[in-house]
Amino acid sequence: MTRQAVVIDTNVVVAGLITSDAGSPVSRILDGMLAAAFPFVLSEALIAEYRAVPRRPKLRKLHGLNDDELDEILVDLVQHAIVLDPAAATARAPDPGDQLLWDLLEARDDILLVTGEQRLLRDAGMRGRVVSPREFTQSGG
Repeated sequence: MTRQAVVIDTNVVVAGLITSDAGSPVSRILDGMLAAAFPFVLSEALIAEYRAVPRRPKLRKLHGLNDDELDEILVDLVQHAIVLDPAAATARAPDPGDQLLWDLLEARDDILLVTGEQRLLRDAGMRGRVVSPREFTQSGG
């Protein structure tokens, strides 16, 4: 049986870097990505966001990782990912800054988005395809 591929929002990855609770959903998701425990999808745009966001000064203070450590994590993530080159989606994301996620969702019908962002979780247009980290881990992800 093949498992459903997912897009992991940057906020989940960053929360996984920051949390000290190894059993939290975000930590389990990041660990699962690093171990290739489930299929996940990236695009060049999402890879760039994964690279840039953890380097923001406020976030860097919280996770304490240096550039080399962050690059090592990113290389491991990309190595395990399914990298797609999605076309621009016809559906508009609730937040223009999240359009890269909508582009990936529209690229394949079998992809779910895992996010902590409430606006995305409540979007009627993608209902059933957007889940919280807790929902994802409780479903066996």
